[in-house]
Amino acid sequence: MRWLVLCLAFLPPLLSGPALAQDKAQSLADIKAELALLMGDFNNLKAELVASGGAASGAGGGDALQRMDAIEAQLTQLTNKAEEIELRLNRVVSDGTNRIGDIEYRLCEQTEGCDPANLPETPALGGDTAAAAPTLDSTVPDSTGAAAAPADDGPELAMGEKNDFDRAKAVLGQGDFRGAADLFDTFTKSYPGSPLTQEAQFNRGEALTQLNDTANAARAYLDAFSGKPEGPFAAESLLKLGQALGTLGQTPDACVTLAEVGRRFPGSVHATNAQVSMQGLGCQ
Repeated sequence: MRWLVLCLAFLPPLLSGPALAQDKAQSLADIKAELALLMGDFNNLKAELVASGGAASGAGGGDALQRMDAIEAQLTQLTNKAEEIELRLNRVVSDGTNRIGDIEYRLCEQTEGCDPANLPETPALGGDTAAAAPTLDSTVPDSTGAAAAPADDGPELAMGEKNDFDRAKAVLGQGDFRGAADLFDTFTKSYPGSPLTQEAQFNRGEALTQLNDTANAARAYLDAFSGKPEGPFAAESLLKLGQALGTLGQTPDACVTLAEVGRRFPGSVHATNAQVSMQGLGCQ
């Protein structure tokens, strides 16, 4: 029975929220699976306590059983909370993906030669490129609020990847907007999952904007944002997307998109610019 009391003594720290969330790499599904296993072990331990007669003994058994009941209630609460978070997360992803799909459809209608019926299925918000993209810690914003290039200790680039990106950026700086747009497009197709993908998509949008190709520019900004909604170029991409939608005359969508800038990135210069753009569009 002594080993049982020791097990009970160590169960509360194991069940604490911070302990379950200590490994940030764990997914919600991993946490739920661990909770299910822990509940199974707990039920077995409780059944053994009852079967051994310890629950009815005077050697602390009653206290142990009460303690196990309290732990069981806490474990059930944690399981319910994990399921609630999963449901909310799924709703957010589904709603965001549907909105992006709707914008893609409308932009396709504005683009010559684009058939909405042939549009591919919109990937889930955030996509699968987040794992390959740099984290927020690997970028350092400059004094203007724009994100700087990934730090030297970021993900290793493929051979020639940085050179191709720098070449496209140099062409953009020289004012050859068509050439730059094509080079950035080629870059994203040649290096899928590159940590420079979001910046390449954003710069392609900038080049197309200079060419007055607003519909394709908006799609480039949309790709930049949806690929990594919390990336270093996400806020400005969302801002430029909203402004492009306003230019295309899609005012309701523009207002919703610009309002999202302030909601996602409060206090940023992009949120301030979004508010100014909303006033110019007469958003309510």
